[in-house]
Parts: sequence; C-alpha cells; structure tokens
Amino acid sequence: MNPTTTALRAGWNRGVIEIRQSVTNAGDIFNHFFWPLLMLVVMFFMRDVDFGSSGFMLGTLVLPSILGMNASMAIITMSQHLTADREDGTLLRAKATPNGMVGYLTGKIVSVSGCLIIDLAIFLIPGLIIIDGLSVGNSGAWLTLAWVLVLGLMATLPIGAVLGSIFTSARSQGILMLPILAMIGISGIFYPITSLPDWVQGLAQVFPVYWLGLGMRSALLPDAAASVEIGDSWRHLETVAVLGGWAVVGLLLAPVLLRRMARRESGSSVAARKEKALQRVG
Repeated sequence: MNPTTTALRAGWNRGVIEIRQSVTNAGDIFNHFFWPLLMLVVMFFMRDVDFGSSGFMLGTLVLPSILGMNASMAIITMSQHLTADREDGTLLRAKATPNGMVGYLTGKIVSVSGCLIIDLAIFLIPGLIIIDGLSVGNSGAWLTLAWVLVLGLMATLPIGAVLGSIFTSARSQGILMLPILAMIGISGIFYPITSLPDWVQGLAQVFPVYWLGLGMRSALLPDAAASVEIGDSWRHLETVAVLGGWAVVGLLLAPVLLRRMARRESGSSVAARKEKALQRVG
C-alpha cells in the first residue's frame, strides 16, 4: 500500500478516536455544551426584539450569524491543538515516524472538524425550536449550509495550523483571542453589519468571520432578509472568492511553516519547555 495512503488512513483513525474520546470525557463534554448553551441563552432574550422596520426579529438574523462565528472558531481550536502537541512532544514523535506529520495533520483535521460539527449541532437544533422565521424547510438551505461550512473549514483550519506553528507555548495562545474577538465584534455577528460605519464594514469584509456569518444567513434566512445585508444581496460569489482566497493562502503557508517547525523540534527543545513549565508551576 502507498505510504501516504497508509498515513492518511492512520490519521483518519486517529481523528475518529479523538472525537470518540472527546464525547466520552466529562471535561470535554462540558466544553462542548458550555458555549452553545451560553449562546442559546443570548438567543432566547433576543428572539422577540425587532430589528428596525425590516420586519425581522433580531434573534432570527443573529442565529445563523452565531453559527458562522462558531464555525470560525476552528482557527483557535486548530492553533491550540498544534501548540499543545508541540509543547508536550507529540509533534516530535510524529516527526520521527515515516509520514507521521501527514497522519498527524489528517487526524487533527478530522478531530477538529468533527468536534466542531458536534458543537454546531448542539447550538442549531435547539435554536431551530427557540427562533421563528428561519427558512429550513427545503433541501437548498441545507445544501448551502453544507458548502459554506466546508469552504469555511478549508479557509480556517489551515490558518489555524499556521498560527499553531508560530506560537511556542499554550500560554501564549491567549494573545490570539484578542484579534479574534475584534474580528467578531466588527463582523455583524450580533447586529447587522449595515448598522456599522462604512470603514468598519470594509475592514470586516477582509476576514473570513463575516463571510461565514453571511453564508450561514443566506442558508437559513428567507430571501427577503437580504435587504439588511450590504448591497441587499447574499453575495455568494464574493463569499466563495474571499473564503477560497483564505483557503489558498493557508494551504500555501501551512505546509511550509509546519515543515520548518518540525525541523526545529528536538528532544532537547521539548525537555527545555517541560523544565520551563515545571519552574512556572513551582
């Protein structure tokens, strides 16, 4: 059997095992439910709030936006996993195995994507019960939801891998939250972006968070809801172009940076990081 095929299969199996562990571990189960349930509480209080004279409830507009925001969190999750595995020597062990990095990255893509889909389902299924006015009664809505999610993961997972190759310790990951929160704040997640200043709208459209939210809204909202969007349109072509652009950038940068990171890994560097961590604890 082709060595790469063997590595891919091993990576797939590893990812499935990590997903299974994640849904059977008490701490991970709490993490799966905490953020979606918190967002559902927010949705509950927004469900009867009118958005101006648009005829739509703010909760109806916000639910798919939050779905897109949660999907964009793949950037943080992927980055955190890579940094943690680099710190504890997992990446070094993968590097020492033939095609080990291919299998490792395949496993991470499978596990991060699978756990993300679980989180989205935990939020979306109760959300469909709480919020009225969503357009989910046709196959087109779910097809759009699927391609936006797949393209969004292609855009965010490689960028997460790039960031994970840059950070040297799990403690430094806190720095990443600040720009991510800033992107969420300007991307029209909790309030339609057309209510924000023009320069903020332009800045938000550079990043994938806005386009993931827009794509999810185009899937789950009726066509009339496009009236509160930029250009009164769902702009599917632009969504594909921007998310596709981020995917290309990530896929070009990630292999180069990950190979460079792997070359720099050694037993002494892992030992030094462990010694430094023990000194902080002590």
